[in-house]
Amino acid sequence: MSSIAHTQKRGFAGTVWDYLTTVDHKKIAILYLLAGGFFFIVGGIEAMMIRIQLAVPNNDFVSAGLFNEIITMHGTTMIFLAAMPLLFAFMNAVMPLQIGARDVAFPFINALGFWLFFFGGLFLNLSWFLGGAPDAGWTSYASLSLASEGHGIDFYALGLQISGFGTLMGGINFLVTIINMRAPGMTYMRMPLFTWTTFVASALILFAFPPLTVGLFMLIFDRMFGSGFFDVAMGGNTIIWEHFFWIFGHPEVYILVLPAFGIFSEIFPTFARKRLFGYSSMVFATVLIGFLGFMVWAHHMFTTGLGPIANAIFAVATMAIAVPTGIKIFNWIMTIWGGSIQFTVPMLYAVAFIPSFVMGGVTGVMQAAAPADYQFHDTYFIVAHFHYVIVGGIVLGLLGGAHFYWPLMFGTMLSEKLGKITFVLFLTGFHLTFFIQHFLGLMGMPRRVWTFLPGQGLEAGNLISSIGAAFMAVGIIIMLVNVVITQKKNIQVGRDPWKDGRTLEWSLPSPTPFYNFKQLPLVRGLDPFWIEKMEGKTEMTPAEPIGDIHMPNNSFVPFVISLGLFIAAFGAMYHADEGKGWAIPVLIIGMLVTFGAMLYRSIKDDHGYHIHKEDLLDDAGKGGTH
Repeated sequence: MSSIAHTQKRGFAGTVWDYLTTVDHKKIAILYLLAGGFFFIVGGIEAMMIRIQLAVPNNDFVSAGLFNEIITMHGTTMIFLAAMPLLFAFMNAVMPLQIGARDVAFPFINALGFWLFFFGGLFLNLSWFLGGAPDAGWTSYASLSLASEGHGIDFYALGLQISGFGTLMGGINFLVTIINMRAPGMTYMRMPLFTWTTFVASALILFAFPPLTVGLFMLIFDRMFGSGFFDVAMGGNTIIWEHFFWIFGHPEVYILVLPAFGIFSEIFPTFARKRLFGYSSMVFATVLIGFLGFMVWAHHMFTTGLGPIANAIFAVATMAIAVPTGIKIFNWIMTIWGGSIQFTVPMLYAVAFIPSFVMGGVTGVMQAAAPADYQFHDTYFIVAHFHYVIVGGIVLGLLGGAHFYWPLMFGTMLSEKLGKITFVLFLTGFHLTFFIQHFLGLMGMPRRVWTFLPGQGLEAGNLISSIGAAFMAVGIIIMLVNVVITQKKNIQVGRDPWKDGRTLEWSLPSPTPFYNFKQLPLVRGLDPFWIEKMEGKTEMTPAEPIGDIHMPNNSFVPFVISLGLFIAAFGAMYHADEGKGWAIPVLIIGMLVTFGAMLYRSIKDDHGYHIHKEDLLDDAGKGGTH
């Protein structure tokens, strides 16, 4: 079948249908970017409500109960529904192109992973409108979550379960793609750092998400079916939830921060006009961070009474993980050293990231000492440390990556002027907000408190923190304006817009053809596109003759499977409520929709379609998306 027969439908309805059914990794990346961006804004609004409430003593902007719901949903939304999908957006958009693949290994599963994430996040946020959001903190410790009335925690457990299945599918998909679908010559030690960090983060997802899944199932059974996994009165153990959560939760930090490291490892060489310094040590440091990430979870639990031996082991492991991170910091600095630096917006975020993240790392090592952690624990010092890692590492990486990869994803360039205004406002606001919180914590301000009394010396610090949050909010609003203006103007910038693209994704025409590579490229070393450009070539040397290309068909089934689970979750949650006789039929309908869609998929003989060699020759150089 020709590529002409597979061009997308015209009009808005056609575009919507195209995105609802797409299995193209580039379009799924845009879906992740849109959904993750939406949840990022939701989480940001929740953060602003927290800072407004804490701007002055004895404030009553929100009630104590609502405040608990807001802090729970802020943390849960930002970690699971914003940072995670936004990084998946870049993984989907960039990694298959970087390794010279035509798509991910399982395009259907890629689409299913997105829709499961989306419906899980939607289900969780509907709790605001259906009786109240979860209110036990984003970690949902069992003693609090079992005592929570209403269905807020049920929304939390079921929503994260559905969303987590999608993330797990995505991680497995990326692993198989990188192992099996690298272009000829793309050995492991020639893979770009972003691909390496995607690979290690995906391996962490494979091992970290099952403990969370098990813990959530136990929580669901305790709350909905009367089991006693975490109920001490029934012989359970409430601390076991903390182990399950943090065996997932600490690797999750590296699942998020490693791809951000990968983005910075692409930005630094591009705008320093130098090869990345110490490539091999960067790779081994990435793998070592992933390995050590599973050996530190109980540093979140120093105060639970595990004993001095356990505390000492986890303290040493926590200090040790700073070593590979330090190797990366020095290598990034050496990459810049002596380079011909261009201070573009992505480079500004990358340079600002180094001191910001190092500050988060230093306070992390402080907390690694168990006796000191007894003093810091559950104070605003922890809030400050956590946000220096998450915002100073991951969010700066997301903002820098958005400017850096925008031309690859959309063919247009975000305004450098507006980008620099966003950068100044956001970075200033970030340090204003969270630097002062270290001192609030050391002065004794507990985290998760609804308000505070005057005369305790906490007024000035909290007011400064709230003013900083407003700066960040204004910066993000300006970035949204930047996006709208850029897409409205729609000025196409073509291939290799940064002029020093070094890896395969920049070698493709813009917009990228839906089959990515007409001929798989021959990779002859690190920075393969840069090697070709140094030899005066504008195209990659092909590793194969032009031939027919097999591509997967679009499918509506992933959307329907996810919708069925979304419907079934309501039935499962309300089944035990009096007067909710509709709950069991809804559960059955939802499961029938899901299993019906899966059965349809298994029966339907879907072998995809071929793009014939003649069509590729006709389409030469035209680009365009499927």
